[in-house]
Amino acid sequence: MSSSSAQSVKIVENIQRIRQSINNYCQQYHRDPTSVQLLAVSKTRPAEDIRAAYQAGCHSFGENYLQEALTKIQQLDDLQVEWHFIGSIQSNKTREIAEHFDWVHSVDRLKIAQRLSSQRPERLAPLNICLQVNISNESSKAGMSLGELEENIDEIIQLPGISLRGLMAIPAATTSFEQQRSSFSLMQQALLKLQPRYPQLDTLSMGMSNDMEAAIAEGSTLLRIGTAIFGSRNT
Repeated sequence: MSSSSAQSVKIVENIQRIRQSINNYCQQYHRDPTSVQLLAVSKTRPAEDIRAAYQAGCHSFGENYLQEALTKIQQLDDLQVEWHFIGSIQSNKTREIAEHFDWVHSVDRLKIAQRLSSQRPERLAPLNICLQVNISNESSKAGMSLGELEENIDEIIQLPGISLRGLMAIPAATTSFEQQRSSFSLMQQALLKLQPRYPQLDTLSMGMSNDMEAAIAEGSTLLRIGTAIFGSRNT
């Protein structure tokens, strides 16, 4: 078996294992497994790895780096992939993001939402977005504070060409399960507070390979999993 074939088999096995873990955690925390979407984070991975994951049933892929993503979107245009942009967004990159992605998880300020709105082609469905929350108040991370979220959401929700779907967070890294749950719980509480006024908010994008259980326990609806699917990241 060639190395690429072996990698494809490994990816399929990993996805099967992750889906079983999701089912197990959902049962443990009284969640419906169909309420948790698996987003395969494919940054730095070649197109053939994405194709293998797609054939294993993963049709949603998350990319962090725009130019790399645009190359892969072109290489894989024969597949019905749902492309998610999950990286930091510079103002000069919003047009291509608005033109080529189905979801954007990392909208961290009003200006970015406004640019995505104005630059989304009318021929395309509204761009699904999540607002990134800096839930651990880390100076090194982008994202709105919970206060800024409430200040901006009224304006963002009315913008044409985009559909505000929910919140995203990358909490401070920790191996403590209780600390992981605490950060994710704050996110869940924030969404629950907003939903009576904004019932269209149905997405909590939170949880990665190392904190998947805690995220499911606290209501995540979308897990961003990279390493556990594809192995150690290519740099």
